[in-house]
Amino acid sequence: MTLHHLLFPFLILTSSAASSLSATVKDQTLNTQDANLFNPKLPPRTLSSSKKFEGSSEIVDIRYHMGPVLSSSPINIYLIWYGKWSVSQKFIIKDFINSISPSAAPPSPSVSDWWKTVSLYTDQTGANVSRAVVIAKEHSDSAYSHGSHLTRLSVQQVISTAVGAAPFPVDHRNGIYLILTSHDVTVQDFCRAVCGFHYFTFPSMVGHTLPYAWIGNSGKQCPEVCAYPFAVPGYMGGGGPGALVPPNGDVGLDGMISVIAHELAELTTNPLVNAWYAGEDPTAPTEIGDLCEGLYGTGGGGGYIGQVMRDRRGKTYNMNGNKGRKFMVQWVWSPVLKACAGPNALD
Repeated sequence: MTLHHLLFPFLILTSSAASSLSATVKDQTLNTQDANLFNPKLPPRTLSSSKKFEGSSEIVDIRYHMGPVLSSSPINIYLIWYGKWSVSQKFIIKDFINSISPSAAPPSPSVSDWWKTVSLYTDQTGANVSRAVVIAKEHSDSAYSHGSHLTRLSVQQVISTAVGAAPFPVDHRNGIYLILTSHDVTVQDFCRAVCGFHYFTFPSMVGHTLPYAWIGNSGKQCPEVCAYPFAVPGYMGGGGPGALVPPNGDVGLDGMISVIAHELAELTTNPLVNAWYAGEDPTAPTEIGDLCEGLYGTGGGGGYIGQVMRDRRGKTYNMNGNKGRKFMVQWVWSPVLKACAGPNALD
């Protein structure tokens, strides 16, 4: 989701390489020893019409527009914790990011398997999006240096402050600047139109052009919008299916994980908004996460999120990560299959 993208009703608000992906999707063995598969039907949100595609589709014209992708290894993520964050909250998010390129492979289906689809995207030289993603540095802005309400422009000022104070370098080639705002920080259009966005910084604001993404913790502000399907709209009352139990026990944080995944997938394949997207308007492109919003497993669509797993404690997830973590992450569009793809696919 770029700076201008709106929310959609089923999600929060997304050669040798071809052979590798085919094997991943086709031969994937789900580790369901301690889990049951199920495909819950949940009420859609009411914000706008869905753009997701459950299966392969020839009408999706996602094209390459000759811009760069993040192909240099490793991709360095510079984390800015804006506001008040607990140690446990930070661990959940960092464990997810570190699950993209784990030191030891977790059981399948895994977050690193999910990233294989993202890494199929190439630039004009044929270089793929890097498979290596690391947290390079962290910066805590617990003093709310730009207040407890941020605009789209002041989000860039948060980056400028971090770069200017020198906790972060200027990393043009490999860097992603990831701003995460705590539950008590309001952001322009948050909950109303976006749960996260990515873009690039303006030289006039930061002094450099740097790819960045922002995601907010919706736990206290709008979990039914940005932490779906772990929270459902209040209008449901006592009727209809309830929200799913989050895998890490934190509705806001578990909801953030899928939005972070969505933005990282799009930021690496379209960092300057001139690489991979569908549509003719680069100011409002449809990107690889947008095409699969609300889809978490095989059989999704029509209000169903797809086949996911539920463990013995009732917690719902579709991917394994580092340190025994489990996550619920939306699928992304595959340029090879021309369909939404995820490591927990059953077909």
